[in-house]
Amino acid sequence: MVSFSGMLQRPLIAAAAVGFVSFYSDFYFILPSHKPNIFSTCTSDLSISSSLSVSDISASKLANLSFVSRIRVPIPNINFPIPSPHCNSGPKLLYSFASSPTLLKLYHSEDLSKAPNPTAYNHDVLSSASVPDISYRWHLPEPNALDVSGTADCSSAKMRTVVVLLGWLGAKQKHLKRYAEWYTSQGFHAITFTLPMAEILKYLPGGKVEEHIDSLVTHLSDWLEEEQGKNLVFHTFSNTGWLTYGVMLEKFQKHDPSVMGRIRGCVVDSAPVAAPDAHVWASGFSAAFLKKHSVATKGTAGASDQSGMDVLVPKPGATEAALLLVLEKFFEVVLNLPTVKRRLSDVSGLLSAQQPSYPQLYIYSSADRVIPAESVESFIKEQRRAGHEVRACNFVSTPHVDHFRNDPKLYTSELTQFLEDCVLTCCKNSH
Repeated sequence: MVSFSGMLQRPLIAAAAVGFVSFYSDFYFILPSHKPNIFSTCTSDLSISSSLSVSDISASKLANLSFVSRIRVPIPNINFPIPSPHCNSGPKLLYSFASSPTLLKLYHSEDLSKAPNPTAYNHDVLSSASVPDISYRWHLPEPNALDVSGTADCSSAKMRTVVVLLGWLGAKQKHLKRYAEWYTSQGFHAITFTLPMAEILKYLPGGKVEEHIDSLVTHLSDWLEEEQGKNLVFHTFSNTGWLTYGVMLEKFQKHDPSVMGRIRGCVVDSAPVAAPDAHVWASGFSAAFLKKHSVATKGTAGASDQSGMDVLVPKPGATEAALLLVLEKFFEVVLNLPTVKRRLSDVSGLLSAQQPSYPQLYIYSSADRVIPAESVESFIKEQRRAGHEVRACNFVSTPHVDHFRNDPKLYTSELTQFLEDCVLTCCKNSH
């Protein structure tokens, strides 16, 4: 293994430092909105998506950008090793786990794995703003959600189902809270799982991240083994959540294959791009670094292709364009390292060709500046050709992982229909 500075030339490191200016800031917290999206298209057929565009900037122009010399960049004191092409050990997905005494006393994922019964943990206490961010939390069904359907069988099925929410790059527990609250209001258990940016950037193979993914997998396996009839539903966000989902499936297949038969469905929000793509990775990290200042957080002001109107696509500013250029060059190197390429190929290959036969729902947008709609639609076609039951909803004009905020009514309607038709069949049959 070699160091970050050993892998890349000095000019690239200096330019990449610009990208890390927002390193320790909180990820942009998107507040709820009730603005309707009249251009959304949710059908079993694929919607036509508009092409994504980024303003052009050449490498020769980068040196002329005066902001590069003016920006004061607080360089984080971390190690950022990159695997050597000659190293035999493969990299693994990493994330952070807060370890303050207060957090350990209140809620620790290691403790959860030793105590399968989630009722010992009060999700109201865990949602307190004073509790530091942690790797995952278990949210209990709301008491007033019991028998919400009017049938005991349906309520019981929901109580025996846990929805595992896997966050996007840079997401924190507070960002997934609204999704968990919706599921618990419907009578489901929910787990929110996040990958803090600091630990992703450290990227040490076999470190704490792998241990805590194992802890979550073990916890879920223990919960499922308590009694028959308990099930899982996955809800992933962006490529980070989707790849984390793939790693979990890999671990289930290896250590407890019986769990695969307990998965009832998967919701994929703003993903996937299955093949490693430097531009997609650069866009994702740029959005995480710049947060609300990124063009990725902006939707389109026009209508969809189906209306015949021109779609007004926002352009990135000079800072973001330069950052995208630097990050794309960086990931062109990293994604082609043999160990990185092999690891990503294993996980994406499992998700592409070896997913169990449970139903899938894809929520995406033609306006997504990180995950191209064409990539999502291509993957959907492949899954349908493989015989999977797949549903899809194109929100058309909403930004990356921002569909719920922009149109909560449509978003929850799609989830409700999917859960009733594909996951909670007993509820549908009892009506």
